[in-house]
Amino acid sequence: MKTVKIAGVPEHFNLPWHLCIENGEFEEEGIDLQWTNVPEGTGKMCQMLRDGETDLAVILTEGILKDISAGNPSKIVQIYVQSPLIWGIHVDAKSDFQTLKDLKNKKAAISRIGSGSQLMAYVNANEQGWKTDDLEFEVVNTIDGAVDALTNKKADYFMWERFMTKPLVDKGVFRRIDDCPTPWPSFIIAVREEFLKKNGKVVEKILEIINSTTTDFKEIPEIDKKLSKLFNQKAEDIKEWLKLTQWSQKNLTEKSFNKIQNQLFDLGIIDKKSIFVETVKAL
Repeated sequence: MKTVKIAGVPEHFNLPWHLCIENGEFEEEGIDLQWTNVPEGTGKMCQMLRDGETDLAVILTEGILKDISAGNPSKIVQIYVQSPLIWGIHVDAKSDFQTLKDLKNKKAAISRIGSGSQLMAYVNANEQGWKTDDLEFEVVNTIDGAVDALTNKKADYFMWERFMTKPLVDKGVFRRIDDCPTPWPSFIIAVREEFLKKNGKVVEKILEIINSTTTDFKEIPEIDKKLSKLFNQKAEDIKEWLKLTQWSQKNLTEKSFNKIQNQLFDLGIIDKKSIFVETVKAL
């Protein structure tokens, strides 16, 4: 058995991985795929890839591209979710903030430096015409940390995946004042370069197995009920999320890679561009 470590957020997007592991599909191919949930998100997973704590990561596109441009020795091997990630912009339910304009020059809670929650604060500021240099951040690590920060006024707003945050909105902890979808595919699969060089065929087999599941994921009987129960979501929210979510079985093309990098560069999220053939690996 080949042991392979993989990391991802504990969110509904990654249920296909857990189904494949539970069904023994990787095991049948001699792969012991060990999943680690990373509630801290992309910034933490970038560090795990750098430190060799994980071999693969299902990770936000903007976060890993930023970290690769800053020296992370990992390769992109596939887009995992093609559709944009819809970031809800949340405030404490009891706060006076009512519109996006109210959040200008306010402090954003973020999971980590370099995380999607930080990078999307830049995207949102840019879309609103705010000076990105004026953004202030409070590192909160997890969604529970964000609840604490907003409730105790250590931060003013928090951007997180809209549907995963919906239960907190329903409970009256947060109020969502707007959405900010990513201008690029939401999740990609990244692999440590050193691991990929030695285990290319293993990675290829892993992709083959997961792609077989994501292709027909929406057709699994009562998958909406399973998701609703597992992630404490209302049935109607899960149905809407399934409609909006499109998994991918393809890699980034050079055209889309350059487009995303140019957007990240223009936003000031990256200060130098990576080379396509050195970043994206076709298997």
